[in-house]
Amino acid sequence: MAGTFSQIYIQVVFAVKGRQSLIHTSWEEELYKYINGIITNKEQKLLAINGMPDHVHFLIGMRPSCCLSDLVREIKKSSTAFVNEKKFCKHKFQWQQGYGAFSYSHSALDKVISYIQNQKKHHSKRTFQDEYKAFLTSYQIEYKDEYLFEWIED
Repeated sequence: MAGTFSQIYIQVVFAVKGRQSLIHTSWEEELYKYINGIITNKEQKLLAINGMPDHVHFLIGMRPSCCLSDLVREIKKSSTAFVNEKKFCKHKFQWQQGYGAFSYSHSALDKVISYIQNQKKHHSKRTFQDEYKAFLTSYQIEYKDEYLFEWIED
């Protein structure tokens, strides 16, 4: 019987609106579990998730039938509602528009998973803005600064 076989690994990165540092360590794990539930319910596989107070990274194994933009839209919409309903923030929580999506081979997974798991250590040396631009440059993605996330001056 013929079948469809695939290996699609995507790292997704997106930021809190205005790049505000709203994701607090006291509830970030609950947020990540909630995002994992969305990914699982959409029949995708979460391989790693972590972030900083102003952004999140996750690596998924995708089925070819999945539309990445629909998945990210659902994650952002549902997780925004979750954070606001739980009243984790004093102010309204919202993700910025847009996201980065970067593909990887199976042989790179351990390195990418380690990178995501070590976000806090990694960002002690590099800002999110520098990290994100490095991704775009590494993947040879042309961009204009005015179309990137809204950057708050550090």
